[in-house]
Amino acid sequence: MSEGARPEIVSEPAPNELRDPFVRQELKRATIWLGLAGAIGLAVLLIQPLLIIFGGLVFASMLDGGVRLLRRILPIGRPWRLLIVVVLTVAFIVGVLYLTGAGITEQVQQLRSTLMTQATRLMDWASQIGIMPGKADLNGLAQQALGSFGKLTSYLGIAFGAFASLVMVLVIGLFIAMEPRLYESGLQWLIPRDQRPRFAGTIEQMATTMRRLLAGRLFGMALEGVMTGIALALAGVPMALVLGIITGILAFVPNIGAITSGVLMVAVGFSAGMHTGFWAIAIYVFIQTLDGYVVIPMVARRTVDLPPALTLSMQILAGTLFGVLGLTLADPLTAMIKVALERSSEAEGQDDVVAAP
Repeated sequence: MSEGARPEIVSEPAPNELRDPFVRQELKRATIWLGLAGAIGLAVLLIQPLLIIFGGLVFASMLDGGVRLLRRILPIGRPWRLLIVVVLTVAFIVGVLYLTGAGITEQVQQLRSTLMTQATRLMDWASQIGIMPGKADLNGLAQQALGSFGKLTSYLGIAFGAFASLVMVLVIGLFIAMEPRLYESGLQWLIPRDQRPRFAGTIEQMATTMRRLLAGRLFGMALEGVMTGIALALAGVPMALVLGIITGILAFVPNIGAITSGVLMVAVGFSAGMHTGFWAIAIYVFIQTLDGYVVIPMVARRTVDLPPALTLSMQILAGTLFGVLGLTLADPLTAMIKVALERSSEAEGQDDVVAAP
């Protein structure tokens, strides 16, 4: 620049000005990445409430399945059909508890004492052959594990939290089952307009899959529970009623639920003698074989086909990461992820066909 000449003014925007196209583009990218990281962190922090909401969706699918089934015989409004389903469900549960309440309470107490006795025998046998600490050490461990008031209060807190979570799941499911289209429209409103038809189809496919899956689960639970209770009663296994109920409830969680109910069944069977214990093992093997080779394939043809290894792996991951609630909801969650991935693959395939010359 020559002496005395006016300085040249640069007209390009500065790097820190938002009107610079490069700055705006980089800011958008940074905002997207920061938003994605924040969403992942928020999901990790709020995983328990999210699982409760998903549990409400599962319960709503159960109610919706009953409402749709009732529509075939009662062509009345949806609110009235939902009311009938809820009343019949509550009446069934209350009736079962009224007819078998005293027997269930007595057998639950017997089951607890029997399991404690069997566990003590098992630990004594393990200590005798040298694979467990001595009896004195076991008593010290038991006192440390069960002797503090703080541990008791924590157990009470966990029980209260589980009950509160169950109540919230039931309330959320009931509200969603009342007006499912309202919540579906709200979700569609969050999606860009050009993607709403595909999103609506995915949601409808997920809902159908969920209803079929839960219908198959409920059928399997009822069948497995009834068969187990009757077979154990005929074989003379103690506490057959409560074992049948526990087996039916745990059947909602495949694989792990069957193993847990089998351990309880065999432990109670051997408490009544060696002969009864072998009968309990035979009944467990027979029912699980029938369930695995007859009931599950029959139900899978009309529901969603989930590979057993995939289901078990998802249960292990969900149980480790999210606890009991995650373990319980692992199967429906796997089915929903499977449907979403299949729909996404189909959409990409259609886009490739359209883009091909």
